[in-house]
Amino acid sequence: MKFIFVVGGVISGVGKGVATASIAKILSEYGFSTTIIKIDPYINCDAGTMRPTEHGEVWVTADGGEIDQDLGNYERFMNRNIPKINNITTGQIYRTVIENERAGKYLGKTVQLIPHIPDEIRRRIKLSGEGYDIALIEVGGTIGDIENIPYLFAAKGLEKECGKNSVIYILVTYLPVPTHIQEAKTKPTQHAIKLLSENGISPDFILCRAKQPLDSVRRQKIEVYSNLDRHQIISAPDVNNLYEIPLNFEKEGLGKKLMQCMELQSRKIPDWEKWKKLLYNLQNPEKTIKIAMIGKYLSIGDYQLTDSYISINESLKHASAKLGVGIKISWIDSKIFEMNPENVRGLSEYNGILVPGGFGNSGVEGKITAIKYARENRIPYLGLCYGMQLAVIEYARNMCNLKNANTTENDSNTPYPVIDILESQREVMQQNKYGGTMRLGYYAACLKPDTQVCRLYHENGRIELDKNRINSVEKFRIGNVKGIDNIILERHRHRYEVNPKFVPVFESNGIIFSGYHQVSDDNMLMEFMELPEHPFFIATQSHPEFESRFENPAPLFVGFVNAAGLNQT
Repeated sequence: MKFIFVVGGVISGVGKGVATASIAKILSEYGFSTTIIKIDPYINCDAGTMRPTEHGEVWVTADGGEIDQDLGNYERFMNRNIPKINNITTGQIYRTVIENERAGKYLGKTVQLIPHIPDEIRRRIKLSGEGYDIALIEVGGTIGDIENIPYLFAAKGLEKECGKNSVIYILVTYLPVPTHIQEAKTKPTQHAIKLLSENGISPDFILCRAKQPLDSVRRQKIEVYSNLDRHQIISAPDVNNLYEIPLNFEKEGLGKKLMQCMELQSRKIPDWEKWKKLLYNLQNPEKTIKIAMIGKYLSIGDYQLTDSYISINESLKHASAKLGVGIKISWIDSKIFEMNPENVRGLSEYNGILVPGGFGNSGVEGKITAIKYARENRIPYLGLCYGMQLAVIEYARNMCNLKNANTTENDSNTPYPVIDILESQREVMQQNKYGGTMRLGYYAACLKPDTQVCRLYHENGRIELDKNRINSVEKFRIGNVKGIDNIILERHRHRYEVNPKFVPVFESNGIIFSGYHQVSDDNMLMEFMELPEHPFFIATQSHPEFESRFENPAPLFVGFVNAAGLNQT
């Protein structure tokens, strides 16, 4: 097995994640089985209890992990699932070492930072990469952070164990252009190289992030300082679309250079034709539509953090690339509709309205106001997770005469608890055990024939026909599946459900629950809803954005974007 460590210099958010995903995509095009591992130096065991404005979106894996959003980029580029063991955090490492010490597994030795922490890091890296030709390891944070030191030490240990040609290092750095100078500066990159060398590591490649392509003057400066050949210094300029990045790297021959460095021979000729066609569709749409994203995880100080909804943004792009429809997204804080309900009239200028997932009661009434506007004015609507729950609440209040209907998450005394918590979660909630206690990862849903949802999944090839794939998911997350005619798998992250007591009321008033998870013969959880008389009003309890890929978009997003395009006047 070969290992490629990707580290960042100068600033956080330099683009290590998409660079790592792009390199993995390139190597897979050359015929190598490739996986990606993300190291997060924070002490949290996972990202499950972190606010989106704190660390970006919480990505949910198929096997139920709540992890870093970079794994979403990995899956979107690679078009396959990455398991939760591929996310390593400092919290996980120390917890395991301490548990091993308490269990006497170190046979009385003194347990220390070195060697026990790096040993556990290497063990996890090798376990995650087992069975693959190449494992890429993205080390979170920035070179110089004290939190990174054990991971860099572990990388050097892996190099000693496996040999230099089996472990290579890529430094992703940034060349700022001060406004008063208007010249790309290499000094921060030089400092990053120096800090990396203090850990005994010299980069084999340097990816130079900047607004503009790297010029010969800057390339030569970095070449001299790093003692690298100029061909190992790769230009990584800003792009309009992140799916351009693998093609840009290939223009500089990065794939072949990596293989040469690892003493590997290409196994097949890369085929980028489908990728290029989708990219062309993104960059040359036949028309452009406007989508209103009604969220709340947007503000952080004086800035807007749209990374809170990165998977939804990318899923819309995937549908855009397939359909050749350009998309302009406006992120709207739902609280503006609470401050002044008349503001909702501004949604008339949009071709589609989307309400994503979330937690808590902040901005909820504003979202419900927006959902009502979409329903009454026949604007295509897509609701995800909380977006389905709030759509149910809106319909209960305004179409089923259930005044003050609500979710018990926000109002435990509501007379009509149309959204309620899973009974199995009540005990853990009372014990304040919030991490990893939700319905997480893949759950099977049975789709009702002759519904809009079922048609979309069939048209986009997402009906599960592989019994082995279904059987590979834990039994409790598959439920009581009878037959596989209309079975789909989607990822979840929530505790609350549509209250089964109110399902007959909703169905008698026009809602179609077009998909359900069969817990037992007499217990079903509603997974999809739609309004048949509306051009497109669909919501799901799942998170289909976690299953969307650049080359294989999620069905509901394809349907939503198509409907929004038809709604264009």
